Amino acid sequence: MASSLFILALLLTVAATNAATITVVNKCSYTVWPAAIPVGGGTKLEPGQLSTIHPPAGTKSGRIWARTGCKFDASGKGSCTTGDCGGVLACRAGGKPPASLAEYTLGTGSNADFYDISLVDGFNVPMSFGPVGGSCRAVSCAADINAKCPSELKVDGGCMSACGKFGTAQYCCPPPSTPSTCGPTNYSRFFKGLCPDAYSYAYDDKTSTFTCASGTNYQLTFCP
Repeated sequence: MASSLFILALLLTVAATNAATITVVNKCSYTVWPAAIPVGGGTKLEPGQLSTIHPPAGTKSGRIWARTGCKFDASGKGSCTTGDCGGVLACRAGGKPPASLAEYTLGTGSNADFYDISLVDGFNVPMSFGPVGGSCRAVSCAADINAKCPSELKVDGGCMSACGKFGTAQYCCPPPSTPSTCGPTNYSRFFKGLCPDAYSYAYDDKTSTFTCASGTNYQLTFCP
């Protein structure tokens, strides 16, 4: 029993050591309501405010995004113009497109973290996302895509992706498609041209996925 307790304590210590702090900063001139799953839920940030999220080591498929144009009552129920997650302040599911996404998977031990910015669900707010300190670089999508959005993709508060707007295989690359059978389109090239670091469509991995050592802390900035 004693040895089992020691092993459990050791595992918990390792997990805590490799846990990350993600600081979310709103540098926009307007209010945003950051949302985060599976850790973080949601909150409200006025211009200049920040909040922190503490995902444990091994967290997979984490995502953070800004919601805009939100109204919530005292119980946390309401709606947002972009990024709404079922009408609640504390999100438990992904947001409604369009929404610029910061995505991450945290490693454990010698397994690296992975992080990216994705415009596969469209764009609503400029962002940068990356490690605090160290040699790994931040990634950014600081362009005002909403101002340049093609008219057929433009919606209130954001710019839809072609997949989100049209829903066809050409733009969404559903199974059994592969990188060789489903390539970039003029719409994905539009997003990539303005934000070279970001995912512009499903198979944009080579220039859009980044890694850093597990245990690294990160900062997400809206309107960098």
